[in-house]
Amino acid sequence: MAATRAAGFTRPRAELLVLPGLLMIVALFLYPLVSLVGISVYEKGDWTLRHYQRLIDVPAYVRVLQRTLIMGAATAFLCLLLGYPLAYRIATTSGRARAALIAGILVPFWTSLLVRTYGWMVMLNPQGILNKALISTGLLDSPLILINNTTGVLIGMTQIMLPYMVLPIVAVMVRLDPALMRAARILGAGPVRAFLRIYLPLTLPGIMAGVLLVFTISLGFFVIPALLGGTRDILLAQLVEVNINSTLNWGLAAALSTLLVVTTLLLYAIAHRYFRVSALWGDIR
Repeated sequence: MAATRAAGFTRPRAELLVLPGLLMIVALFLYPLVSLVGISVYEKGDWTLRHYQRLIDVPAYVRVLQRTLIMGAATAFLCLLLGYPLAYRIATTSGRARAALIAGILVPFWTSLLVRTYGWMVMLNPQGILNKALISTGLLDSPLILINNTTGVLIGMTQIMLPYMVLPIVAVMVRLDPALMRAARILGAGPVRAFLRIYLPLTLPGIMAGVLLVFTISLGFFVIPALLGGTRDILLAQLVEVNINSTLNWGLAAALSTLLVVTTLLLYAIAHRYFRVSALWGDIR
C-alpha cells in the first residue's frame, strides 16, 4: 500500500519536472510561430492569402526564392566536399592531432560573425591580401572580382557553415567499427569499393544531418549576403528585412518567414523518413 502511494505521488511529480521546459517552448517558440503565421494570413480584420499569392505572381519574388534555394544547396555541397575529408581525418586520428583539428573547427565559433565577414571583405576585395598575393606570384595580371557578387557570398557562407557539416559527420564516424573496413578488404574489396559499399552508407546519417543543418541555416543568412553580396542578388532574409524596415509590409515579411519555417520542417521530415538522420542521436528504429 505504501509503495503504491509512493509510486502514485512520484509519477505526477516526475511529470511536473517537464512542465517548465514545456512552458518555455510554448512561450518562446510555439506562440511566436503561431503569431507569425497569423500575421501572414490575417490582416485588417479579415483572413487573406494575398501575401502568399503575391509570392507566386511577382517574378522578382520567385527569383529571390530560387536564388536562395540555389545558394543554400551550393553552400551545403561545398561544405560537404570540404568537410567530409576533414571529418574523416578527425575521426581516424587521436590524441593531440585530433584535439588540434577539433580546436581549429571550434575556434571560429568564438569570433563574431560580423568580424569574420569584415575579415573576408578585407581579404577578397580587389586590393586585398588574396589578390595581391596572386598578382605578386605572377598567377594573375589583374585582380579577381571576389566581392559584391555570388562568389564572395559562397566563400563567406562556406567558411561560416563548415563546422556545422563536419561535427555531425564526425559524430557518426567515431562510432563506426574500424574492423568493418578491414573485413571488406580481407574479403577482396578494393579501397574504393569498400568505401563506397561499406563506409559511405554507414556515414549517410551524419552526411544528411550536416547537409540539413547547413542548407536550412543558409536559407536564413542575412549578414554575409548583405556585406559580401551585390545589391541585385539579394536573398530571402534580405527581402524580409526590406519588407519590415523599408516598406513596412509585415504581412509579406511574415509570409516569407513562414515559407522558411515550412521548408525547414519539410526537409527535416524527408531526412528523418528516408535518410535515418535520427540515428545521429541514438534512435536506431
